[in-house]
Amino acid sequence: MDEILDATGEHRAQAVARAAAALRDGEIVVLPTDTLYGVAADAFNPQGTRRIFTAKERPRSFPLPVLLRSPKQLPGLCPALPDGAEALMAAYWPGALTIVVPAQPALHWDLGDSEGTVAVRMPLDEVALAVIREVGPLAVTSANRSGQPPATTVQEAREQLGAAVRHYLDDGPRTTQTASTIVDLTRREPRVLRVGAIPEADVLAVARGELDPLDAAARLDDELATGDPEQDG
Repeated sequence: MDEILDATGEHRAQAVARAAAALRDGEIVVLPTDTLYGVAADAFNPQGTRRIFTAKERPRSFPLPVLLRSPKQLPGLCPALPDGAEALMAAYWPGALTIVVPAQPALHWDLGDSEGTVAVRMPLDEVALAVIREVGPLAVTSANRSGQPPATTVQEAREQLGAAVRHYLDDGPRTTQTASTIVDLTRREPRVLRVGAIPEADVLAVARGELDPLDAAARLDDELATGDPEQDG
């Protein structure tokens, strides 16, 4: 039977520990991120990642992204960082930017039909980062049935995924319905695959070396403070 775990205040450590144990056993868990609620599996447990595809009714042609707790974890997943990766991480991590990079071919995981790449992000969320510290990199995607609205609360996620997930970490509503911006760094020129919480023009300018990461971060902070981000596309 599924259960909601209170991840607020003094209950957080116990909730994180229970979620981490379930993930290590190959189960999937719903948890909060800095954008939306996500459904997670241990990225290196193929049983768990396949359960995400089943629970969401998600085609394998849409591979699962991976959440990290630190940029220092990325070299272990990627044989060589593409141009622009370090600048983008300096500007926007932790935060709502996902970068697509070549995947280390020796890794034993099953993220779907990723064609030798992996989409990675470091979230700006204490609960998500606490779980990653306990388990390691997590495969995480939005906690909803494919084609349905994303979940901004545990209740919305539970209504869609139900008993397919046993543990739901509740840290209150997520106020944004904007997913992360995704930029592909595996090609000669960086390309934004999805416009999200971070402006496309700024992301591309940082990736190309045309905008200093510190200036980009300051611009994003200003836009978030005024609630008026300028997004292209």
